[in-house]
Amino acid sequence: MSDETTSPDDLFHEMAEQGHTAAKLDPRAKPVLTVEDLRMYFPVKAPGLVRRTVGHVQAVDGISFQVPEGGSLGLVGESGCGKSTTGRLITRLYKPTSGSMQFGGRDLATLSKRELKPVRRDVQMIFQDPYTSLNPRHTVGSIVGAPLAVHDIVPKNQIMPRVKELLEVVGLNPEHYNRYPNEFSGGQRQRIGIARALTLNPRLLVADEPVSALDVSIQAQVINLLQDLQKEFDIAFLFIAHDLAVVRHFCPEIAVMYLGKIVEIADRETLYATPHHPYTQALLSAVPDVKQAAVGGRRERIMLQGDVPSPVNPPSGCRFRTRCHLAQDICAKVEPPLLQIGPRHKVACHFAGELGKAPERPVTTGLLGVDDRGNPDASSTEPVDVELMTGSGYEDRWFDVGSRTVVSG
Repeated sequence: MSDETTSPDDLFHEMAEQGHTAAKLDPRAKPVLTVEDLRMYFPVKAPGLVRRTVGHVQAVDGISFQVPEGGSLGLVGESGCGKSTTGRLITRLYKPTSGSMQFGGRDLATLSKRELKPVRRDVQMIFQDPYTSLNPRHTVGSIVGAPLAVHDIVPKNQIMPRVKELLEVVGLNPEHYNRYPNEFSGGQRQRIGIARALTLNPRLLVADEPVSALDVSIQAQVINLLQDLQKEFDIAFLFIAHDLAVVRHFCPEIAVMYLGKIVEIADRETLYATPHHPYTQALLSAVPDVKQAAVGGRRERIMLQGDVPSPVNPPSGCRFRTRCHLAQDICAKVEPPLLQIGPRHKVACHFAGELGKAPERPVTTGLLGVDDRGNPDASSTEPVDVELMTGSGYEDRWFDVGSRTVVSG
């Protein structure tokens, strides 16, 4: 076991890797979900009798990504950055303001309530709070069995046997189907929520911080359970979390959000070893690593200055510029595109570079047709490669930030 100097993150890895290795990326997997330019603006109403709209909370503002079949994409960032809203958009608990969510050849963003009903069998959600996501007035049997009855999957006399089977799959006593949620612990309640999500054999599960409310030992058990279920049923995951240790173990690919935008997305090894966005670098610097400290290689903590801006009135250009030590004039005038800079690495920063190796001049000027201050540059002759700066997938070529040229894999 661990000693008293072991951090919670190291303890999690120690327990999670007992019989379970970190999930691996399959670059050949086809996407089960493709999100393009997704936006969600919540109206802000003025007080008084006339409730007119005076602004919008830009909770999600133009994000694009893909979730591979049978794979996992992690979505991380500070509280309030839009992670949970993204999950609720994909499950259509919210109707998006604009954008598309292609799943099974259909755009989830445009489906009516009637059209959504059969799709909901394939897209399910594990909610963050195991205490409030279960109805305290219903037994576990009725909670887990409700989807079977609503979608008329099996005859009524077969619902309870199926419920017992699911409870056993998630590690609970099947004979406890007639108990109420308050009779279970937090970890057991989360398992009930997982059983409910698995009832309809979904192809995609949106897991909204499924272990954040649990103890470290229980976190490892639930993560191992999710890995087992993923392998057995070939389920794809959009895994939303703020715990970078959990995401690192479960997700081969990770997207970092800040104030409604994806600022960096990459495979696990690239993101954790060579993050290129200053916000990602700051996030990773906050993760304690006792093993690294023991050999004298402890990562220096990066302290961000100021508060997160309001999503009602976000900064112009780059939204992170008000807290970024690299910010220059171009950052206020031109929004950085989510530029592909590696085989499976994208970053939205004019000064993208490894920690301590940021370029003095912006790397995006030629691509965007602007000068170093962000003003239009009529003398620029470089062609604009739109594919490298838009879209949810990856191209077989990318922009090398070192040589500032497009290279092929």
